[in-house]
Amino acid sequence: MKLNKIPATIVTGFLGSGKTTLLSNVLKQAAGKRIAVIVNEFGELDIDADLLRSCPLDCADETAKPLEGERGIYELANGCICCTVEEEFLPVMQQLVARRDDIDHILIETSGLALPKPLVQAFNWPDIKQFCTVDAVITLIDGPAVAAGRFADDEEKVQALRAADENLDHDPSLQELLDDQLGAADLVIVSKDDLLDETQRKLVNSIVAKKVPASVKTLYFNKEAASQDIAHNMPLESLLGIGAASENKIESVHTHHDHHHQHGEHHEHAHDHFDSFVISLGEVDSENLQASLQALLTENNIYRVKGFIAIPDKPMRQVLQAVGARMQVHFDRLWESEEKRATNLVFIGKDLDELAITQVLEESLVEIA
Repeated sequence: MKLNKIPATIVTGFLGSGKTTLLSNVLKQAAGKRIAVIVNEFGELDIDADLLRSCPLDCADETAKPLEGERGIYELANGCICCTVEEEFLPVMQQLVARRDDIDHILIETSGLALPKPLVQAFNWPDIKQFCTVDAVITLIDGPAVAAGRFADDEEKVQALRAADENLDHDPSLQELLDDQLGAADLVIVSKDDLLDETQRKLVNSIVAKKVPASVKTLYFNKEAASQDIAHNMPLESLLGIGAASENKIESVHTHHDHHHQHGEHHEHAHDHFDSFVISLGEVDSENLQASLQALLTENNIYRVKGFIAIPDKPMRQVLQAVGARMQVHFDRLWESEEKRATNLVFIGKDLDELAITQVLEESLVEIA
C-alpha cells in the first residue's frame, strides 16, 4: 500500500501560453511514472484532451503506460474548473483516490480562464487531503505578450503601450485573472523566450518579480524548442517533485477574487466576458483556410483558435493553433479508419460574430466527388 500522498501538479496560464505542450511533453519523458491527467477545456470541443491522447509515449515497460480507460485522461468539459470544483473536480479526484495504488502523479491542466486558488483549496477537502497533495502550481505566461503590456499594474500604461493592438483585451477583469494566476504560482514558466530581446526580457523579469515572492523560481523556454521538444529544454526534474504542498499555504494567498467577495461586490469571473464557440466544417483547402483565418485574426478580437483540419487526400490530421496574430500548424497523427474526417475549430474572443466568421471559413471548403 502506498503511504505517501499522491503529488498533483496544477498547470495554469492564460490562453495560448503553452500548457498543453508542456503536459504532452511531460508525458513523453515520464518513463516509469504512472500519470493521470485532468484537462479542463474552455469550449465545446475537447481539443486539449484529444491532443494529449494522441501524444505517443515512449514506454520502457507496461508500468510506464498511462492508466487504463481513456488512457488516463479525465475531461472536465462542463465549464471552467474553478466554477465547478464540487460538481466536476471532486468526483474525479475521488475516482483517482480510489485508484491511488496505480498512480504516481496527477497532472491538472486548467482552462486559460480559471482561477487557481479554488482548485488548490479543494485539496484541503478531507477525503482528498488524506491521500493527495499539490506538488506545485505552475503558471505559464506568454513572454512577448507580457513584454507588450498585456497585463501590468497600471491599466493606463497598458492602454498607452498597446492601444494599436486590435487583438488586445483591456478588460480589467482579465488583468485581475492573470495577476491571480501568478499570485498562486510555485513556479513560473515564460514561453517564447526566443522572441524577446534583452530589454523585453528585463521587462518580463520586472513584471513577474512584482507578482510573485522571491522564492518562486522563473524558468524560460524557447518557442521552437518548446513546440517540438520541450523535454530537453524543460527537464522533468524541473517540473515534478517540487514538494510545495500548496494547499497548506493557499489561504494566505490574497487574490482579486477574495477582494471582491470581502467587499460584497457582485463577482463575475473573467470568462463571463468571453465568447466561445466551435465551427465545424468538412474537408478544406488548408492554405486558403489559414489565409482567411489570418485576416480574421487581424480584423476581430479573437484571442485563441485551436482545432483540427481535414485536408482532402491527406492521410494525417492537421492541428491548428493561433494566439493573437500568431498561428501554427502541424500534422499530429493519421485519421482513424472509423473517424469522421472533419475540420473543427474552437474560437475564443470578445464580441465575435460567429455566423460571419463561419461564412468566411466556408469559402475554404473543398467539394468531395
